[in-house]
Amino acid sequence: MTRPSATLRPDGTVELAADTWRMTIAADGVSALLSHPDAGHRPLLLQLPGALDRTDTTDETLGVDPPELDTAGDRPVVVVRRRSSAWSGALTRVACTAQGPEISWEVRGQGNLRQTLALAARAALGGRGGGLRPSGHAWQTLFSPNPGPPRRLTRGAGESAVVGACGDARPGRGHWFFTPGPLCLALTEDRLPDDADPGTASAPHGWWTLSAGAPVAALTFTEMAYVPSDSGFHLLFAHEGHTRVDGIYRTPSVLVSPGHPDPYSGLRAHRQWLQERGWAPATAGDPHPRWWTEPMFCGWGAQMARARDTGRPAPQLSSRAEYDAHLAHLHGQRIVPGTVVVDDNWQRAYGRWEPDEERWPDLRGWIADRHARGQRVLLWWKAWATDGVPEEFCVRTATGRPVTLDPGHPGARDLLADNIRRMLSPAGLDADGLKIDFTADTPTGEGLRSHGGAWGIALLHEYLAVVHRAAKDAKADALIVTHTPHPAFADVTDMIRLNDMLRLDDPDPYAQVVPQMRMRAAVAAAGCPGLPVDTDDWCAPDREQWRAYTAMKDELGVPALYLATHLDRTGEPLEEFDYASIRRLWSHWRGRGSTRDRDGKT
Repeated sequence: MTRPSATLRPDGTVELAADTWRMTIAADGVSALLSHPDAGHRPLLLQLPGALDRTDTTDETLGVDPPELDTAGDRPVVVVRRRSSAWSGALTRVACTAQGPEISWEVRGQGNLRQTLALAARAALGGRGGGLRPSGHAWQTLFSPNPGPPRRLTRGAGESAVVGACGDARPGRGHWFFTPGPLCLALTEDRLPDDADPGTASAPHGWWTLSAGAPVAALTFTEMAYVPSDSGFHLLFAHEGHTRVDGIYRTPSVLVSPGHPDPYSGLRAHRQWLQERGWAPATAGDPHPRWWTEPMFCGWGAQMARARDTGRPAPQLSSRAEYDAHLAHLHGQRIVPGTVVVDDNWQRAYGRWEPDEERWPDLRGWIADRHARGQRVLLWWKAWATDGVPEEFCVRTATGRPVTLDPGHPGARDLLADNIRRMLSPAGLDADGLKIDFTADTPTGEGLRSHGGAWGIALLHEYLAVVHRAAKDAKADALIVTHTPHPAFADVTDMIRLNDMLRLDDPDPYAQVVPQMRMRAAVAAAGCPGLPVDTDDWCAPDREQWRAYTAMKDELGVPALYLATHLDRTGEPLEEFDYASIRRLWSHWRGRGSTRDRDGKT
């Protein structure tokens, strides 16, 4: 690979070049053409100024200086300075790397940052073309590593996409499966059917990636949004007024990189970029405890099936009696999980460690009995819960109502760590780890009040860092399971869960399960390759789909079983064929684990 080159032309343009890309920055500094060197590719027209809006005013570009080229460092850098309506100083920095131009924006002044519009300009230059100017493209297909509707693996490049730490079942907010996924979108000039496997579908033009990177503490935004327009796009980073600028502020870098054969190759390159820059931990090379990859039973699907039968809320069916019945039935079918996950809601209060003694009398004793049988026990934990948490330890609304626990508050951090230790330490309940759920409840809103300076993705990482550190202090081999395959989160999680198969609140939630779960597993493997994968098992659309997924789970990760007797969605019973399939799957998985790596590494 040749070293990237940079040349300032007599006409004032700047030419940047590497093996896989060419860029021409216009003499006026406002825009740049970025292209793949091979014939047949249409270039991107990038708007360079950016816009960093404060909560009290928008950022308009009043003037732009010609580009300046600096070749003194280890890589060429172009700086374009501009005059801003919101800041006393502003500039765009384009660093020339082998992968592509790495672009960041810098402002000087004071204010609270509402949002950053990257690869766009809000022009107030006089004459024609005022207002928002997006960048231009000829892409046809977009791939997001944060799954949306499960029946679709890709979407049109004219549709929006969000990767971040927030989401729920409401319209327009269904991006909650991975929170956060890698901050890397892939796009191609080829038009793919939205159910085509992006890893194998033909895309002769290859794929571009749009990646965002910075130290995780600097990811103080709730989401990165791809905002489409008529043959255009820009990226929006939602800071929501919680990023304070007092002096000089530089945004995360955006790497625009062409030439990837498929989106997953692009995701792997994104992770390597973060690792090379020190923005994500190195891929884990040490073997993990063997028990982490034992087949697991999680009771949530069985709880939901019993809720269908009884009419009772599923959380009320997390009980010692119910779980004993589920596990006894499975044992009668010669199915013995190595790990048991006690799901929602075993606690007296969601934000506390104490068990509900009516439903879970002597939970510590129950866990000890499972240990005596050679099994491990994980407890479900609802991230961000405020139930049982003092109000002063919470992120709150302007009227004082609690929204989430606030890891920026020292007392809240201590309370959270104490909860974790009491659940996992031998002096407490002596559980073996946690299934962390609802990370998508990360607080969002400009009017919210919190302690400390972290927000968005950075605040979620801070929360999970408290959990992970307390878990390892309580029990060195504790297992923390999350659905956070962003590479920077590899230091606060031990296993990536693929999450629910369906979005049940969609008007028509039915989807083919296997392609969607293959896609999610590929994202997890690209983002956090050193971590095992929890394949999940809920909620299958019907028994046929459940059977198809069960038959191939060992291709993706640790086989997880959520059912005991029947499916909750359709009521279809599990038959001897199904139990035999589980026995074969688990036996095969365990056999592979014992022969492939004596230390239990997967």
